Amino acid sequence: MTLIKSISGIRGTIGGNVGDNLTPIDAVKFASAYGTWLKQQRDKTDYKVVVGRDARLSGDMIQNLVMNTLVGLGINVVDLGLSTTPTVELAVPMEHADGGIILTASHNPKQWNALKLLNAKGEFLNGKEGQKILEIAESDNMTFAEVDDLGKITKNDAYFDLHVEEVLALDLVNKKAIEDANFKVVVDGVNSTGGIAIPLLLEHLGVETVKLYCDPTGHFPHNPEPLKEHLGDLSDAVKKHNADFGIVVDPDVDRLAFMDENGNMFGEEYTLVACADWVLSQTPGNTVSNMSSTRALRDVTEKHGGTYEASAVGEVNVVELMKKNNAVIGGEGNGGIIYPASHYGRDALVGVALFLSLLADKKMSVSELRKTYTSYFMSKKKIELTPTLDVDAILKAMEDKYSNENLTTIDGVKIDFAESWAHLRKSNTEPIIRIYTEAKSQEAADTLAEKIISEIKEIANI
Repeated sequence: MTLIKSISGIRGTIGGNVGDNLTPIDAVKFASAYGTWLKQQRDKTDYKVVVGRDARLSGDMIQNLVMNTLVGLGINVVDLGLSTTPTVELAVPMEHADGGIILTASHNPKQWNALKLLNAKGEFLNGKEGQKILEIAESDNMTFAEVDDLGKITKNDAYFDLHVEEVLALDLVNKKAIEDANFKVVVDGVNSTGGIAIPLLLEHLGVETVKLYCDPTGHFPHNPEPLKEHLGDLSDAVKKHNADFGIVVDPDVDRLAFMDENGNMFGEEYTLVACADWVLSQTPGNTVSNMSSTRALRDVTEKHGGTYEASAVGEVNVVELMKKNNAVIGGEGNGGIIYPASHYGRDALVGVALFLSLLADKKMSVSELRKTYTSYFMSKKKIELTPTLDVDAILKAMEDKYSNENLTTIDGVKIDFAESWAHLRKSNTEPIIRIYTEAKSQEAADTLAEKIISEIKEIANI
């Protein structure tokens, strides 16, 4: 079991020992540090934080601990209850709040939970801000409010509707064309809040929806990461119901993947590619994704006359580069769509609406649409870390080994070959080294990944 403290928040497994897991004491400690940091940003008499959670089993417990800690600091709380990460991100500026906290461990299994921390714009904190909160947490230098100055909790259950309204109001969401297309879609909500939000959006778009695992009980029916090997039930349901395609999201609804009408994966990496194709066809411009994402986004961007750039992995890094380059769309190859016309955060609802608009415009099946994009194949492997592994030394040795290749070292080591690439980096969210490769065939991608893994094991003597 483990507790991971990073600039993006605090993530860990429920139960166990204080400081080693996400225990109630750890949740209170880091909520206190966040609230203390928030009050240092502006000197005012009242502060407000928006708090929401996905449906995982520990969510209610962790949310109550976090909210009442903020109350103890004299901070008012807007309680969204069951929500999604993008919904909380939108709610922060709409509430004129000072920040937001989302209780979710994203794609991690049910024993995990996390505090994801937002600033007053509803965007994730940068590295400097996150580091400051970690320092406050370790210092215990926190002062709580006296009894007459305690904060208050206000419930607000309107934000699913407000989020859907915001998506429908986007200029590039062609509501009429989508309605006229008479789509039929199967939605796998992994028994979390996507099972509420995605069907609600589809209903407003006139899409016939078949619900699969859309009851937000937190009992995930399969591994919640939206990958092919976890989605056999969705594949069967798409074929059984003769649906036009399938939709799957992760528990906090910031990752999105599609399945074609034959029950085959569209490709999680191609969610962003397709959405970018639609946005760029209507509003030409630049794109950004992280360096672990497919080259297909570069291809579709250049097709539309734009420029593509790659950032370090992590939503905050993608957003920073998108702002710098005035990107019209960006995101991450794990199915995370960031569309600045809505907000600077990964949003599966926005992705669904853009994808449907593209599909309605193209008047082709999802499998036919997939054939219009360059085919790249990716392998995503990992090596479990042990306390004796010196990750930095391993990465430096790999950098030296491939020094004659095109290297990027802003985030681990990215090796760009003519027809393929490999990216090695330490995960921010799990105790692992990630090894991502991409090539023109699955066999080539897998072979490259195994080659890299065997070289790492040789260096590390494991």
